[in-house]
Amino acid sequence: MSLNFKLSQRGSVSPELPCAPLGIEGTDCPLLPCFRSSFPGVMAAQTRALVSGQWLAEAVRCNLVGPKLRILDTSWYMARLKRDAKAEFAQRHIPGSLFFDIEECCSRGTAFEHMLPTSSHFSKYVGDLGIGNDTHVVVYDCSDVGSYVAPRVWWMFRMFGHSRVSVLDGGWKNWLQDGHPVTAERCVPESTEFRAAANLSWVKSYEDVLENVGTRQVQVVDSRPVGRFRGTEPETRDDTLPGHFPGTINLPFTSFLDANGKELETEGLSKVFREAGVDLEQPLWVTCSRGVTACQVVLAAHLLGHPGACVYDGSWTEWFKRASPELIISEGEGKKV
Repeated sequence: MSLNFKLSQRGSVSPELPCAPLGIEGTDCPLLPCFRSSFPGVMAAQTRALVSGQWLAEAVRCNLVGPKLRILDTSWYMARLKRDAKAEFAQRHIPGSLFFDIEECCSRGTAFEHMLPTSSHFSKYVGDLGIGNDTHVVVYDCSDVGSYVAPRVWWMFRMFGHSRVSVLDGGWKNWLQDGHPVTAERCVPESTEFRAAANLSWVKSYEDVLENVGTRQVQVVDSRPVGRFRGTEPETRDDTLPGHFPGTINLPFTSFLDANGKELETEGLSKVFREAGVDLEQPLWVTCSRGVTACQVVLAAHLLGHPGACVYDGSWTEWFKRASPELIISEGEGKKV
């Protein structure tokens, strides 16, 4: 017998079976075609890193959102944009979705924004959102570029041991453009237990990066815009000047998105890394401003079959405050002693 599955080209070895991530048996799944009950081997398939708006819209239409499938709006905006993510969510969102606040689900013991929370904090936060260890989580945000914060939350779940998580390709922007439903109706989930199992090897500290600046053993990508990397355009924080640390390769996170805000296809992603001189067969660390857009690079590498890229959680915000002036490279003003 030969099985002619369509294999996903978007970041996993899993068959392109809509029901597989939902934990629903084949004959009960309205998202056809489904071979899960007929071919038990499919049950071990990994969750896809990306899901399409059509896939999610069909899940919403079939009332599959619940304990087995949670949708999270992960939107967050810089103060200068004067947008209130929570207020916008209350006005309209994808039906059945919940709000994930990266300013709440973060470390309480640091001066730097959006640093990772403890395992217990993460477990309690997502458990209160009705997410258990068998829940498929789909994350999106309302950024004008397509995806901004969502890859960070996708990475957080994976770092805390939860691989059943996907990014909505194209985000809210494309959800609206494609005419999918929206609502202001509030969803109140029943809390459940989530047990985090953190993989701290995926998280790099200031000390790790400082050592690597000297040894250059690991390639490091900076996902900020070119001007901020070079030091010719201002940073988003008034107390931080632009620039970069020695040895980094600039790859703006938008390089991995097409004009519509969707992830590039495999060939396009490979070309971005290749033309920047990044070898995905070698270890890769990623930095940005706050550890958020760095995860877009991690997602792109994952989609190409390289899931182990690490994030410098403190990123440039921490580096600028702690590093000595000679370790700040800038075409602009630079750091004063």
